[in-house]
Amino acid sequence: MVDDASERTRDKILFHLKRRGPQTASALAKRLGVTAMAVRQHLYVLSEQGLADFDDERHRVGRPRRVWKLAPAAQAEFPDSHADLTVELIDAMGRAFGDEGLDRLIVERTRAQLERYRALMPAKDAPIQKQIAAIAKIRRDEGYMAEWSKERDGTFLLVENHCPICAAAQTCQALCRDELSLIRSLLGKGVRVDREEHILAGARRCAYRISP
Repeated sequence: MVDDASERTRDKILFHLKRRGPQTASALAKRLGVTAMAVRQHLYVLSEQGLADFDDERHRVGRPRRVWKLAPAAQAEFPDSHADLTVELIDAMGRAFGDEGLDRLIVERTRAQLERYRALMPAKDAPIQKQIAAIAKIRRDEGYMAEWSKERDGTFLLVENHCPICAAAQTCQALCRDELSLIRSLLGKGVRVDREEHILAGARRCAYRISP
């Protein structure tokens, strides 16, 4: 029987791999405040369960460095906003209204979403850092594990480490199209927003480059 402390450590390992991407057992141990041996034991169990995988990075000198990452099956360990029901509803709407009708529904959803987000945003003349921080908080509250940072070149990076609507977006990719347009609309015409990483394209996260 697995004790609560061990279960919490397992969940924290999954969380850090999800949020920070591939890492060594030593790096995870440092973040969690436990021994590297304890982390390795959890990682090997997660690997046997099909939830974690690793790559051995070879260097010119010394032993290869083992870097751990989440396996695709680990997606099910994170919130998915009633994925099965959502996919069934999208399929049903597509059959009932056709592709054009479904697209109109997605556009209406985005319009309502934009209105709701704007009510939570700072004033339009607020510094862009404050606006991006507000978007990150809204998305984080919705389960996207969002965070942001200012880059050395003066641009900003808005990162979503998890997609709680991933199953729905795989069925109806217009949802992802409108996610990008939503962020662009919130920040206004004077700001450029490019999606550099995309979960549906095989990346571990969605990342948006924001250029004032």
